[in-house]
Amino acid sequence: MKNGIINIYKERGFTSHDVVAKLRGILKQKKIGHTGTLDPDAEGVLPVCLGKGTKLCELLTDHDKTYEAVLLLGQSTDTQDVTGTVLEQSEVQVTEEQVRNAISGFTGTYDQVPPMYSALKVGGKKLCDLAREGKEVERKPRRVEIYEIRILEVCLPRVRMEVSCSKGTYIRTLCHDIGEKLGCHGCMESLLRTKAGRFLLKDSCRLEQVEELRDEGRLDEIILPVDQVFASCPETVLRRESERLGYNGNAFAASDLEKGAGAEGQVRVYDQAGTFIGLYEYRQEKHLYCPVKMFYEKRETP
Repeated sequence: MKNGIINIYKERGFTSHDVVAKLRGILKQKKIGHTGTLDPDAEGVLPVCLGKGTKLCELLTDHDKTYEAVLLLGQSTDTQDVTGTVLEQSEVQVTEEQVRNAISGFTGTYDQVPPMYSALKVGGKKLCDLAREGKEVERKPRRVEIYEIRILEVCLPRVRMEVSCSKGTYIRTLCHDIGEKLGCHGCMESLLRTKAGRFLLKDSCRLEQVEELRDEGRLDEIILPVDQVFASCPETVLRRESERLGYNGNAFAASDLEKGAGAEGQVRVYDQAGTFIGLYEYRQEKHLYCPVKMFYEKRETP
């Protein structure tokens, strides 16, 4: 079984679940999960976790993301992108300067109302399923943060922009909100995710490339080992007599370390054989290293 993370280029027309299903067939293993849904018509970076790496899905979903989007002014739709039913239309009489000023006003935190066509659940049902039934329910605004919006091109009624944002931000909704602020409506025409945490577009692989590398026996070249997700954390190694503490997910003292004793904050913990045990954090008040996320799996005896 393969363990780690593959940076997949999700192509237009595939759902994130489609990508996982196809990878299960390519890699012949079931334990695979993605790190955050991309709309079927969106493209770009989709980190996919394999084996032990599936324990990282939640952690990677929380990372900041960067997108390249095209905003189409002059219409609003029920899905907030061009695939939906047009609800309202308006002439685009705004100037480029007005567009730039309106967009810059969204930098920082703002309360965003999630779209009905989304995977969020209300009362146990996905909003998108309710929307397809013709139902609309109240959604509570969620605080999101737009770190930067860089306008790449203005050719009205279209605006191409790069958006760096916090988790949970809907770019479709951002496009809709910009259009409403300008008074001429707006929706998203295209979306490309160029970055998700440490994973970049230039390093992503299409599914057919994964198949080719599998056939050539070179899959390890594109699989990021689980421990390398935490490469910025200091490396520590347990003494042989203290390894069982790590294997069992117990806290341990600095004296149990052969390497890295004295490291503070979060640390990577390994055994003498170099096996990654998990992510620990030094708790000053306890004078102990305590588990944050465990990745060690006991080997089954024949």
